[in-house]
Amino acid sequence: MKVLNIYRTYYPDPPGGLQEAIRQICLATAEKDIENKIYTLSPSPEPSEIQRPEARVIRSRSWLAPASCDLGGFAAFSSYSKLTKETDVLHYFFPWPFSDVLHTAIRPNKPAVLTYISDVVRQKMLGSLYAPLMWKTLKSMDVIIANCPAYAETSPVLSHPSIKDKVRIIPLGIDETSYPRVGDDSIFNRIGIEQNEVYFLFIGVLRYYKGLHTLIEAAVNIGAKIIIAGSGPEGDSLKKITNEIGAKNIIFSGQVTDTEKHSLLKNCRALILPSHLRSEAYGMVLVEASMMAKPMVSCEIGTGTSFVNKHSETGFVVPPESPIQLAQAINILLSNEETAISMGQNARKRYEKMFSGEALGKAYADVYEELVK
Repeated sequence: MKVLNIYRTYYPDPPGGLQEAIRQICLATAEKDIENKIYTLSPSPEPSEIQRPEARVIRSRSWLAPASCDLGGFAAFSSYSKLTKETDVLHYFFPWPFSDVLHTAIRPNKPAVLTYISDVVRQKMLGSLYAPLMWKTLKSMDVIIANCPAYAETSPVLSHPSIKDKVRIIPLGIDETSYPRVGDDSIFNRIGIEQNEVYFLFIGVLRYYKGLHTLIEAAVNIGAKIIIAGSGPEGDSLKKITNEIGAKNIIFSGQVTDTEKHSLLKNCRALILPSHLRSEAYGMVLVEASMMAKPMVSCEIGTGTSFVNKHSETGFVVPPESPIQLAQAINILLSNEETAISMGQNARKRYEKMFSGEALGKAYADVYEELVK
């Protein structure tokens, strides 16, 4: 069976959590005899096709990206139309308004499934303009997949009576064999930290919804170093906040490789994800931490973050933008190693049951098979 996955950006362009989620779905379903292709846009689409372990990636040029919405030209319509004729199932990842345009303009006569990642949160005005096209696309889908029950229930879109019956739950997961078996411990020398030193870790793109301003404010009340690994548009302002409040235990590592990330996760006391807005719809890094048997601290924002990180079992869930409560939760894990180890073991068990590659691949392959039949 051939599946075409459609999203606005993909590797080797700068990665994010959703690109990794797509990679994992492709890897997991490949084990079920699914042949995946990925259609995407890129500001530098040369070469136009790349064969990666998880899928063949076909790229058209991204001419503009207003409000993080990559827009293609005439070549995008031609490539997309050709690809839809060669596939059995179309798999869209929401939101990407340009894919709605492609879907509406080409009208491919193929079964279609849409994985709904996030509501349109920040772009209120653009969201109202996009709404008619969005609803047309959603109503045309055969199946809509949400990543956790809480998001499906609290999303004003997914809970709408016109599409509610199409919604199914499939948690995003990770195929453990896709991750490096060994890390790169040279990262500790590079950032100036002892390998056996207790530290807490954030990994991700430095975006507005990640709540890192709260973590920096909390840091002054935490007696351990906090590594912020990643780069992004909020990087300069976060460093400015750090200097202004004198949070000397914050370390900005910049972008890290997969092997460096492996080492950072393996040796940290816990992973911190302080995202405070619903744009953080799931938090794939929480699944990574669970796979590595690490406890987590995240915020209650009514999305999948509190589904992956179960309060008082795999870590702590605190109110968003509350530096005092965030610091309190982190300090519990700092002062009580046994609690941290126990929660980490619980996280690993939860990963094996709900977020493994086997569980992910079977769930998506079953949907594809159903649609084709």
